[in-house]
Amino acid sequence: MLTGKELILATKPFAKEIRWKSWYYTITTFLLLIGTIAGTMYFDALGLRVLCSVGAALLLSRTFIIFHDFQHHTILRGSHIANALFTIFGVYMITPPNIWKRSHDHHHNNNAKLFSASIGSFPIMTRQRFMEASKKERFEYLAVRHPVNMFFAYFTTFMYGMCVQSFVSNPRRHWDSLAVIILHVSIAAFLFIQFGWLTWFLTFFLPFFLSHMLGAYLFYAQHNFPGATFKKNADWTYTDAALESSSFMDLNPFMQWVTANIGFHHIHHLNSKIPFYRLPEAMAAIPELQVAKVTSLKPSDISACLKLKVWDADQNRMIGFDEMTPA
Repeated sequence: MLTGKELILATKPFAKEIRWKSWYYTITTFLLLIGTIAGTMYFDALGLRVLCSVGAALLLSRTFIIFHDFQHHTILRGSHIANALFTIFGVYMITPPNIWKRSHDHHHNNNAKLFSASIGSFPIMTRQRFMEASKKERFEYLAVRHPVNMFFAYFTTFMYGMCVQSFVSNPRRHWDSLAVIILHVSIAAFLFIQFGWLTWFLTFFLPFFLSHMLGAYLFYAQHNFPGATFKKNADWTYTDAALESSSFMDLNPFMQWVTANIGFHHIHHLNSKIPFYRLPEAMAAIPELQVAKVTSLKPSDISACLKLKVWDADQNRMIGFDEMTPA
């Protein structure tokens, strides 16, 4: 049975992009996205406009995950055209590319460490640390992990966290965050004034709101699920963090397409250089990757993930709020 570096080496044959496929999936996804956004503006029937708005939200999610692969230097590396395209997209998604890459790289290098800065990740407290925390610290911790925060991720995680907070923390370094916010608000104001509230809502607000909400939950559930493990920094290994602390999200073919295979998250964390379209191929070829910790978008699984709040070192598992009180 392959473990550790041997398992990572076994994935290397799949960590090679097929250039034409990278361009094909990128171009077709962008064209579909542009088409659905145009549909929200130019169709006469309200039902079709709403359908296009929801479709645009799903396609924003798919495009973001392809953007995420590009930021990992997994696809289209060295292409100036791709760099320009995804830079514009990152700005459009109120995700300044430089900030996203730095925070996401930190997440990959520190995923499932108990005592690490929660940059690019949902924070994790041990049960003991939570019990010793002040009321303010408890509130802030639970607020970040609360479903309401994920529901309003467009405002909380992306607009505030990615842009406002980063600019306030270091205006000189993160000036682009302010520029992104100004541009974003300007586009919204233009659509509202020029085309009215309904076009603004369907073309701009609803696609952003739904895609960011889906993205926030996917990111949460990929590392906060029943069976996920967290370790002290001294006991942490990269391979264990990938296989034991990253989920395989069992999705139907449509949602697997929408999410660009990000549900194969344990494999992505094991080797982030595997293009999104080769993740299923790697899982099918390597038996060790088929023994994964599974979650899904079923209501019962969503509920089970959202109930998890702190790491209980004695039980070696995540527990819910109702289990935190002293015995």
